[in-house]
Amino acid sequence: MQLEHFPPLMFAGLVVIMLIGFPVAFSLAALGLASGFYAIQMGWFPAAFMGNLPISLFSILNNELLLAIPFFTFMGTILEKCGLAEDMLDSMGQLFGPVRGGVGYSVIIVGFILGAITGTVAGQVIAMALISLPVMMKYNYNMRYATGVLAASGTITQLVPPSLVLVVLADQLGQPVGDMYKGAWGPSILQVLMFAAYTFALSRFKPEYLPGIPKSERTLDGWALWSKCLRGIIPSAVLIFAVLGSMGGLPFQNTAIATPTEAGAMGVVGALILAAMSKRLTPALIWEAMSGTMRLTAMVVFILIGSRVFSQVFQGVDGAKWVEHLLTGLPGGQVGFLVVVNVFVFFLAFFLDFFEIAFIIVPMLAPVADKMGIDLIWFGVLLCVNLQTSFMHPPFGFALFYLRGIADTLFKDKRIPRPVLSNDIYLGAIPWVLMQIILVVVVIFLPQSVTMFLDEKIVVDIDKVTIEMPAEEGAPATMELKPGEVAPPVDAAAVDKAAEKAAEDEQKKIDELFKK
Repeated sequence: MQLEHFPPLMFAGLVVIMLIGFPVAFSLAALGLASGFYAIQMGWFPAAFMGNLPISLFSILNNELLLAIPFFTFMGTILEKCGLAEDMLDSMGQLFGPVRGGVGYSVIIVGFILGAITGTVAGQVIAMALISLPVMMKYNYNMRYATGVLAASGTITQLVPPSLVLVVLADQLGQPVGDMYKGAWGPSILQVLMFAAYTFALSRFKPEYLPGIPKSERTLDGWALWSKCLRGIIPSAVLIFAVLGSMGGLPFQNTAIATPTEAGAMGVVGALILAAMSKRLTPALIWEAMSGTMRLTAMVVFILIGSRVFSQVFQGVDGAKWVEHLLTGLPGGQVGFLVVVNVFVFFLAFFLDFFEIAFIIVPMLAPVADKMGIDLIWFGVLLCVNLQTSFMHPPFGFALFYLRGIADTLFKDKRIPRPVLSNDIYLGAIPWVLMQIILVVVVIFLPQSVTMFLDEKIVVDIDKVTIEMPAEEGAPATMELKPGEVAPPVDAAAVDKAAEKAAEDEQKKIDELFKK
């Protein structure tokens, strides 16, 4: 076998083992090790190449940015379990309920707010379905709209900062997390507006699908209702601004005072305070949050180890060159590359979790995108928008599974009058998946939706940097020679000293530019 034939075989093997269903982390590691030993046997790289693998694994696990994952996960789990979602949905539902589609608007708004403070799809879908699904069924909301808006509003959390997906993508792309968060605000807001516009249009063309709730059904009114809404929104907004603002993740923010890990730790403290304010901070809640955080963090670490074993061998057999030649030869330049990549990721997300795609596929795509001149923040946010759909794909979307499970529980507990059909869940998801795909297209052809909130990059052209050598003290800056006159001998030590000083001055100027 020739070396150039081996990378596509490795990639095909990757697809096969993903479809088998064995844990991804161990499958990746096994495929990588087997391919590595075969490559050594064929003489494609020395055995010492595999000997560097422990050092490589230690270097990625020593990455301080990955410490942000358990902090943000713990923060989200605390907020998910402390009843914040239920309080906000109850108050928002009563506020918007009398409007046609009002419960739908409240689910979209609360989904956006919760996405910015929890970051967990499962908890968000379950919490919103527990409160809103019985209300929607009671007032005869169209079942497909009800299930679709609940699932879609839960997946917003994957895009709204401080999303775990953005942290992982920032790490894999080598970009600042704060910039990734700033870039995600534009698509996040567009997503919410698209969902609200669809709800508004449906309430006008099919008013019987989204009836208003009679005002007589309100348990609160006037200032009591507004104060309950504000009690949920204001503490949440303070926590969002504190966490994101400290790491430079808010639009038009130019400075950061904390790393993502420090911001995550501060978010945990804020979540504990909010849980204590709601009088729901118990040892059982903390233990449950710690257990969930431990499981997710362990999963991420093992996937990261397996993907590194595979990627190191894949790089050693020139897999990166194969991917680059495959993708750079596509017609359409940057747009053609982005369209093909997003179609590939969209279908891959039917079978893989976003962590697996981020750790396995993104490292292959990022160098190609960088060489093609694509802004990596834009590229990362675009992939994040696409990965949202992985939770909504019928029939494999996890958000649909969560909704299926909680609907069955509600029916068994007799909180809803009839069971929710799987057909309604899957068909109800289709319009929302189409809106997410439209957002992907918008971000591809309108990169300003991502870059408008980013700082303008300062580009230093090294080829145009000039070094001016200062003249010695007391000597003229220039020297004119008469015909036949010989120039005096040059003091080499003085020239070296002057050149060194000039280089130091120029480096200071460049450092100041980068600081700005």
